[in-house]
Amino acid sequence: MAQSKFGIKYLFIRWIVNAIALFVVVNTVKGIDITQQGIEGFKTLAVAALVIGLVNTFIKPVILILTLPLTILTLGLFTLLVNALMFGLAGYLVKGFEVTSVIGAVIGALAFSILSFIFGLFIPDNAGGSAQIKYKVIDKD
Repeated sequence: MAQSKFGIKYLFIRWIVNAIALFVVVNTVKGIDITQQGIEGFKTLAVAALVIGLVNTFIKPVILILTLPLTILTLGLFTLLVNALMFGLAGYLVKGFEVTSVIGAVIGALAFSILSFIFGLFIPDNAGGSAQIKYKVIDKD
């Protein structure tokens, strides 16, 4: 039986990486806050990272399809507002995770996406458990 790269271990590691990215965003972007302190704040951060992942997986594609004409008209810039809307939705759904400004939501969603991408480059995605780099040597003879 073939093993998928999206096993429980992989998804758990992605969740942790997204929580770390969200931690950086919360501590650097104005307008995005975790209102609880201590261990409750860490729980809120973990739940918020999970909700952002679920919202981006299930709701965001539907919104992108519905707003496709506007996205094409703005040459893709409207996608930034859709990302901010998804960030705001997560803030609405998770008690203790607050998104208080539209600019904060746009910058926070952009920073979260960039950080998640960069951190995700270091996650092994093969069944063997280690990241592999594939390359091809071109001989100029």
